[in-house]
Amino acid sequence: MKSKYDIVIVGAGHNGLVAACYLAGAGKSVLMLERNLYVGGATTSQRIFPDYDAYLSRYSYLVSLFPQQIVRDLRLSLELRRRRTASYTPFWRGPEADGLLLSNINEAANRNQIERLHPDDYKGYLLMQQRIQRFTDKVWPSLLLPLDSKEAWKNRFREPEDRAVWEWLVEKPLGEFIEAHLQHDVLRGVVLTDAKISANTHAHDPSLLQNRTFLYHVIGNQTGEWRVPVGGMGALADALYQQALRLGVEVLTGAEVLHIHPHSTQPSVTYKVEDKEVTIQARQVLVNAAPAELKRLVGPAPVSRPPDGRPPVGRPQSTTAEQEGTAFKVNMLLHKLPPLRSGIAAEDAFAGTFHFNQTYTGLAAAFEQSQRGQLPERPPFEIYCHTLTDNSILSSELQRKGYHTITIFGLDAPYSLFLSRPEQTRQQLLNQYLATLNEWFTEPIQDCIARQADGTLCLEAKSALDLETELQLPRGNIFHSPLSWFYAEDTGGVGQRGVETDFAGILLCGSGAERGGAVSGIPGYHAAMKLLNQELR
Repeated sequence: MKSKYDIVIVGAGHNGLVAACYLAGAGKSVLMLERNLYVGGATTSQRIFPDYDAYLSRYSYLVSLFPQQIVRDLRLSLELRRRRTASYTPFWRGPEADGLLLSNINEAANRNQIERLHPDDYKGYLLMQQRIQRFTDKVWPSLLLPLDSKEAWKNRFREPEDRAVWEWLVEKPLGEFIEAHLQHDVLRGVVLTDAKISANTHAHDPSLLQNRTFLYHVIGNQTGEWRVPVGGMGALADALYQQALRLGVEVLTGAEVLHIHPHSTQPSVTYKVEDKEVTIQARQVLVNAAPAELKRLVGPAPVSRPPDGRPPVGRPQSTTAEQEGTAFKVNMLLHKLPPLRSGIAAEDAFAGTFHFNQTYTGLAAAFEQSQRGQLPERPPFEIYCHTLTDNSILSSELQRKGYHTITIFGLDAPYSLFLSRPEQTRQQLLNQYLATLNEWFTEPIQDCIARQADGTLCLEAKSALDLETELQLPRGNIFHSPLSWFYAEDTGGVGQRGVETDFAGILLCGSGAERGGAVSGIPGYHAAMKLLNQELR
């Protein structure tokens, strides 16, 4: 290896790989340092259950915010497949099990489904979608441009209808927007879930964190549709990795970065690989990690992690000031899909996002209970079946036998709930999820889950605390830090890319950058453009 590179990138997640491809394509020498033995970070497919040839998207699992411009620029071989079902939400109609089935391809069916809930809700739902689309058409194209001020953005919404949309989505709590358009508790809850993905917030939160979270979940590629990466999330990471290699990027895995030394022209990075510490110089360092992790790495050089994996002495813990993650992730392999009490075909219900305990009032109650330090009595969560849209992640034998992969994504399970009794609390919440599933299925979900050779269920559960440990996500926040607005939140950010830091020679290129979060590649793009445009000037 060389002793100096133009660019050293800390972390080989998808954002770092995007930046690497653009920079190497412009002729820069690029080294990526990744502490794991695989690339992709949270964007990975893994054989979680060794007895079965099935590669599950272990952490992130759907794609909406990855711009087609990046796909074209980098000539990525990537297929994102549409799900025929948007969502299914079971509910009780008197003593009978019923459900709301929304389609991505049949609007007439959607009208029938929504009008069964409330005669006025389809009209309100359409108006809501139209207003979101007006907003999306203006905002989405800007996400690959430098940041503009809030006032400049507000001026783009001068028309009366545009101004109303701005007020609903940017100035007022999202709950007001939802309540003004929809009446039924179930449909209101379906809409609100997009505002609560891993966000410790509620419909009327004065901080408007729910608004920011909602916007990133509905504007992707001007459709807001979340698509299935064919081959799993690892296919996206692999497409980027292969292109990076073709462009000459050097990638070193098993390399734990210990310290970053800021400098305006010659920053350096110290890392450890196979018990050997190495310091390497660069013209610029990009950090594909959380802002809190960046601060740790530029502090006093930390002690190397002991061989047993314990945190080094004196390593700072996450602070309560940082936004708590609330995600709870479960991966399962099923040998069959369970039938539903409502009578709807499992293949239709499981093909989209399957909501549980996510009525509007139920979400409010769950949030309040979680803030009192309790697991919610009716914990909200949703499930997703990758293999109904793309079964290429299964071996031909598992496909033939009808196996399926299932992801559970839980809400309102904040990091702090798992600090005192992590294993017991994780198991308690998992048991609540399984009990809820069994309310709506005619067969116990446990009887449908495949078993490994030792008899254990093919099931793994990860709390926000586990996500912090495994992925170095501060307080388990999958977005690295609270999501930002799409505009510069102070005058100093106007005209910037949202990747700048207070440290000389160092840029962020991960989800914690402004306009980061989710699988988008946008921070990686901005970090690369920041450097390349600086050279042009």
